[in-house]
Amino acid sequence: MKKSILAVAVLLGTSAAFAQDLTSKKGENYLPESGDWAISIEATPLLGYLQGVFGSNGGSSAGSWSFLNGNNTITGKYFVADDMAYRGGINIGFNSVTEKAYTSALDANGAVDPDASLVIDEKKTSGSNIFLTGGLEWRKGSTRLQGYYGGEVGLGFGGGSNVDYTYANGYTWNGTTGTSTQTHAVDGTVDINNVNQKGGVMFGLRGFIGAEYFVLPKLAIGGEFGWGLGLQTFGSGTQNATRVEPTAGQTTETFETQTVAGGSAFGLGTDNSNPFFGPSGSLQISFYF
Repeated sequence: MKKSILAVAVLLGTSAAFAQDLTSKKGENYLPESGDWAISIEATPLLGYLQGVFGSNGGSSAGSWSFLNGNNTITGKYFVADDMAYRGGINIGFNSVTEKAYTSALDANGAVDPDASLVIDEKKTSGSNIFLTGGLEWRKGSTRLQGYYGGEVGLGFGGGSNVDYTYANGYTWNGTTGTSTQTHAVDGTVDINNVNQKGGVMFGLRGFIGAEYFVLPKLAIGGEFGWGLGLQTFGSGTQNATRVEPTAGQTTETFETQTVAGGSAFGLGTDNSNPFFGPSGSLQISFYF
């Protein structure tokens, strides 16, 4: 932590060596103006690089750039006046993961068939999230160091998941008595065809305050803190499975079980890496253009 603070101090101290003019020698304005756009990225990779330059032996490194939070929400601003901006963020994400695993082929008696090739079980997991944010920001200060404050609201949908299982082996029969051979090689699941967890709705409302120092024209390093409330609902969950029908000969039946009844959550306090907004207290670099 001390080395991170030192790296920031060196960066700010270097820029402070220049006069506090708000216009560069090329005539470029340091501060944002009406009509400007802005995007922000996490400053951690730069700090890791500076720590390395000044002799850090820790695990920090330059790394790769990332969005401002772990949910990859893209954030930006549009200045309608020199001291006022609209803020917005969006994250529309879909994911699908397919896992496959070899398992032994079974014969009609449910025993491993030594003459058959290995067969493949498959598990497919999918889900989606949509996050939208919007708000207003006001700025204070007439030097390269500017403070800002404002409020924003967030709305999200999703958070659920769907899992489908495909088994290579089926069932074996001894007269009217059936035996399941559907043990899934990926995670040991037995006879389950589908697990579905419905998503919910997320709502957030927060106030924020932060500060930025413009080290170059239209390039600033700063940080932000927020306080607000959040509300989230959770959908219900079901599980679909197959079993041997004991009284109807060589047949199976499918059935559905309610696994999760749903619910809700509410929080009020300082924010930190919530689904909508950038992480509280993080260092960030902002580009204005």
